[in-house]
Formats: sequence, C-alpha cells, structure tokens
Amino acid sequence: MQLPQSAVGSSRWRACLLVALVSVMGADLVGPGAARADVLRKETSWQAPDSLQIVERVRDALMTHGLSPDQIEPCLERLQNALQDSDGDVLDSLVGATAPTLPVIERLLELSEQDPLAAAQWVNSADPLAAAFDQLPLTLLASTRTWLGRELVQARLYDEALPMLADMEATDSLDPASVLFYRGVCRHSLLQKKEALADLRRLLENEAQAPVRFVRTAQLMIADLKPLEEDSLDEISRLMTDVTRRLDLGRANSEVEEREQTIIDKLSKLIDDMEEQQRQQQQQQQQQQAAGSQGQGGSQGQPMQDSQIAGGSGQGDVDSKNIGQRDGWGNLPPAQREEALQQISRDLPTHYREAIEAYFRKLATGG
Repeated sequence: MQLPQSAVGSSRWRACLLVALVSVMGADLVGPGAARADVLRKETSWQAPDSLQIVERVRDALMTHGLSPDQIEPCLERLQNALQDSDGDVLDSLVGATAPTLPVIERLLELSEQDPLAAAQWVNSADPLAAAFDQLPLTLLASTRTWLGRELVQARLYDEALPMLADMEATDSLDPASVLFYRGVCRHSLLQKKEALADLRRLLENEAQAPVRFVRTAQLMIADLKPLEEDSLDEISRLMTDVTRRLDLGRANSEVEEREQTIIDKLSKLIDDMEEQQRQQQQQQQQQQAAGSQGQGGSQGQPMQDSQIAGGSGQGDVDSKNIGQRDGWGNLPPAQREEALQQISRDLPTHYREAIEAYFRKLATGG
C-alpha cells in the first residue's frame, strides 16, 4: 500500500523534528543522573583512582625510575593481587608490592614494623639509602609518605606525621583521601584550626569516594574545631591534653616546657580577666547600694519647712571594700576558691574544672 504524498511529507517533518529535539535535549534524554555526575566531578578537587589507574600510575613511575620490564611486571602482579583482596588497602598494597623490588621501601617497611618513629627519623638521616627515598618518582614518593604518615598518626606521633604530609598535593598520592584525612587529624590535634578545617572540608568535597569512617570523623572534627577561640578555656584544655600526650610518649624536652609555660600564661590571663570582671561587678554593686542608702535616708526624715536647711545625723560614710588590692589566687580560702572555680568553669565539662584546680594548687605551692 502506498502512502499519500501529504502523509510522507508529514512523516519526514516529524522525523526532522525528533532529530532536532534529540540534539538539543540530548543530555536530558540520556538521564539526569549522568548530568549530575558530570557536575559533581567538576566541583570536587580530588578523585580517587580506580585499580586500573593505580596500576598504570605505578607502572609509569617504575619505568621513570629506570626499572626493567623483568623487574616491573612481578611488582605489578603483586600489586594487582593485593588490590583484588577484599581487604586490600591501597597504601599497604603499594608498599607490600614494591618493597621486594625497591630496597629503600623495603628498609622503610622493616623499620616501621619495629617503630614508626625510627622510620621517620631514618628518612631524614644521612644514610645513603635514605637519600634515595626523596629520589623516588612523585607517585611512589607521595604514596609512601602517605603510608608512613598514617603509621605515625596511628601511634599519636602527630609532630612527626605532619611533615610527611604537610607540603604534599593530595592528588599526587594514590590515596588522596588518606592525605587529607590524616593531615587534618594532625592539624586538629596540634590546634592548627584554619589548616585543619581546610583539609577536612576538602575531604568532604567527595564523600562518595572517601571511607565512611573518614567522612564521619571529619564531620565531627569540623564541628569540634569551629567554635574554638584563641585564649579560651577550651584552647587551654586542648593544650593540656597535648602536653599529656607528649609526656605519655616519654617526652620531657624544652618544647614540652614551652607548652606548659604557654598554658600557665594563658590561664593567668584568663584569671586576670575574671578578676577584672569581678572588680567591675563589685563597683557597680557598691554604687547601687550607696545610691539606695541615700534615697532611703532622705525619704525617712521628718518634713521640713521650705526655708529650713536639712541636717543629717549620720556620719555619711559608706562601707567600702578595698577592691584595688589583688588577692593571692593560689591562697584563696576554700569557699572563695570554689566560688571562683564555679564562675570560671560554669557550663563547661568536668575536665576543665580539674585543670584549673590543678593550676590553683600549683600557685599555692609557689610552682
């Protein structure tokens, strides 16, 4: 059966219209999910490489390092097998796969298994083999430093971990999420508020590719850091926690002494501020009491003739307190010291109160 000419023309017109619609609305016809994914990729500053990308980046790095194919292929095979493991960790997989091929990583692994601090010190030593560490291609160097930084963080060695991670671009490592997370942990613990928030917020740019534990912990650390203010009781308590950590690690050096002095100075300033506030409150109360006494004296007198000059029978003295002399805070009587503690640590956790109590004891003993 042959269609009329008008029907053929109409069909061609509809086909042309459909082609035009497809070309104009192609992205929407493919699906909004794909478009949203493209937008998300553009908004995030880091992406986690997949297994194939990891293997290729390691291959390129080993070739750049001058290894032969006979050395590279067994290394890549070990790496692929480790990554396919259900519990395979990118950093552990890399270090385990490259250690048999690269003596510098093998030595680093041996030292770290014994003591992460010894490994960190070795990296910066004059050992000729250690000098080869910084000569590794960027991918291997950044990823290995990320691995060692993580080992140090897990041992609470934040001062040693941060230099491993501080100047690194997260995407140079095969595990950018770990760079941002563990660097954020170091800076959070060392009270580097601005830098810590920058790392943790950047980590959360791509929650989908970060481990859930990283995301949840980063959110908590951000909420913990945002209200932190310099010279506050909160900051002082955190400094005390940091000093306690250092002492737990067996450190009693000049740096710890400086931090202890910083704590004492900040506490002294806080107490001075509280003292000044109390002085002002006392002055206001005395002025109010004096004004009230004068008003009551005038209203209770006998009615006077308009032409008579009034005379008072009292001395006109006000019971004033010496508010200019500073009390010895360390020697305050228990009741007054308790009142001071209540005012300073009101609405704050118990450990703040305990820290200030310890400070008062230190003052009382002349420490």
